[in-house]
Amino acid sequence: MKEYIEVGQILKPQGIKGEVKLMPLTDDPLRFEGEKTFFLEENGAYTPVVTRFSRFDGQAVYLSVEGVNDRNAAEKLRGRYLLVDRAHAAQLDEDEFFIVDLIGIRGFDETGKSYGVLKEVLQPGGNDVYVFVDRTARKEYLIPALKSAVTLTDPEKGEMVFDSKRLSEVCVVNDI
Repeated sequence: MKEYIEVGQILKPQGIKGEVKLMPLTDDPLRFEGEKTFFLEENGAYTPVVTRFSRFDGQAVYLSVEGVNDRNAAEKLRGRYLLVDRAHAAQLDEDEFFIVDLIGIRGFDETGKSYGVLKEVLQPGGNDVYVFVDRTARKEYLIPALKSAVTLTDPEKGEMVFDSKRLSEVCVVNDI
């Protein structure tokens, strides 16, 4: 599992004083409030940066990064991610996982049938949807994150197990 977790992506500079517009990649965009320390990754090195929250508009967070005082410096941050280390990540309940820890795990049902590898987690609203891709079978499986369909999730072992009967009712299969 990764030591650092992405919590936001810097989209663009905002104004001329070094402020940036950030797309939150967290369920709690208010985690950016106040003055906080995050990390920026560059070439495998993680550099701590202090941010100061400015405002939240419902979809984006606006903040300042210490040492970034003009639009040109803010432009250099475009596309970069703000990260937290695991020690400062949100505390999850026992049956909750960070998406970054799920990407790449293999999916099986209780009979051993493979559903491929988890490539993406969609978040359309009511519940998450796991996108598993089986390149051998040339299939994509859209599996809702329901307790009745997903019987085991073990990121450390790299596997997720499904109830085959429930999947037959809720899984969408696409050819790729």
